[in-house]
Amino acid sequence: MGRSRRGVMSERLKFELADELGIGDVVRRDGGYFGNVPSRDCGNLVRLAIERAERTIADGR
Repeated sequence: MGRSRRGVMSERLKFELADELGIGDVVRRDGGYFGNVPSRDCGNLVRLAIERAERTIADGR
């Protein structure tokens, strides 16, 4: 197995979105680990990331 997986989102973006959703403190408390974040909040984080990406594409950046 030894292959490492590269994430799609940067750590900075993950924390920025987590802060926007009000769950940044949970992630920071667990040392940057998103495993203890409820799945609903993770889904909201992904939804927010997709919305932001779509806006960026629409704005032509």
